[in-house]
Amino acid sequence: MTFELCVEQLLNGFQFGFMLFLMSAGLTLIFGVMGLINLAHGSFYMIGAFSAAAVSAALGSFWFSLLASLIFASIAGVIVEIVIIRRLYDRDHLDQVLATFALILLFSESVRWIFGAYPLYLDVPDILSGSLQIIGGIYYSKYRLFIILVGLLLAIFLFFLIGKTNLGVQIRAGQHDREMISALGVDISKLYTFLFGLGAALAGLAGALVGTIQSVEVGMGEPVLILAFVVIVIGGIGSIKGAFMASLIVGCVDTMGRFLVPWILMSLTDPSTAMSIGSAIASMLIYVLMAIVLIVKPTGFFGKGLT
Repeated sequence: MTFELCVEQLLNGFQFGFMLFLMSAGLTLIFGVMGLINLAHGSFYMIGAFSAAAVSAALGSFWFSLLASLIFASIAGVIVEIVIIRRLYDRDHLDQVLATFALILLFSESVRWIFGAYPLYLDVPDILSGSLQIIGGIYYSKYRLFIILVGLLLAIFLFFLIGKTNLGVQIRAGQHDREMISALGVDISKLYTFLFGLGAALAGLAGALVGTIQSVEVGMGEPVLILAFVVIVIGGIGSIKGAFMASLIVGCVDTMGRFLVPWILMSLTDPSTAMSIGSAIASMLIYVLMAIVLIVKPTGFFGKGLT
C-alpha cells in the first residue's frame, strides 16, 4: 500500500459521498418537511441517467445531457407530486410505501419499454478526460474532481437556499408547523411541489454524473436509494447539514473499507479468500456505522426527532 493509493481512494470516497449527497439532500427535504416516505426517489436518479444518455446520443453534447437530466427528472417529479404524491400526505406511512413502491415498478417498466433492456453509456467530454496532478506525484481523474466540485457547489447553494432566503424560512417553518404557515398565507401545495421537483432534479443530476462511470441501466437507482436512506438516518431527518456530513462519512467508509479490509486480510489468508471475505465485510461497514450512530444518538447527528 502506498500513500498515493490511499489519497486516491480517499478522493474516491469524497466523490462517492458528494454523489450520495445529491441523492440524500432531496430525500431528506421530502422526508423531513413533507413527512413522506418516498421509495421512488431512486427512479428519478434513473430517469436523469437515461435522459442524459439519450440527449448525449442525439446531440453529442455532455453539457446538454446534464441539463436534460435536471429538466426531465424535475418534470417527472412535479408530475408525480401533483398527480399522486399530493394525495398521500395525510395518509399513513404504509400507504406511502405501497404507492411509491408501485411507482418504482411503473418507472422501471416504462424506461425498459422506451429504451430497451440493454445498458446505455455516457462519454466523458474531452476537457474532463484524463488525470490531473494534485499533490506531488499524485494524479487523479479530472472527471471525478468535477463531480466533487459540482457536489460542493450544489451543497453551498442548498445551504444558502435553506438558511438565507425567504423560501428557506418557509421550508424550515413547514418542517415544524405546516398548518401555521398555511394560515399565514403560504401556498403549501406549491411549496411541496417545488421541493419535490428540486429533490427529483438533484437525484436526476446525480444519475447523469454517475452515468459516465458506470452503465446506465434499469433499476440502477434502488441500490443508491438504500444508501441515501442510510445517510439521512445517520445525518438526521430533515437536516441538510446532517445529510452533507453523513454523505461524506458514508462515502469514505464504504470506499476505504472496500480497499483496506481486503488488504488487511491478505496478511492472514490467501488473496482470493481475502478479496471475497473482505468485500463482504466491507459492504456491511456502513450499516454497522448506522447501528452505532443510532445507539449513541437515535435522531442522527443533527436530527431533532419526529413530532
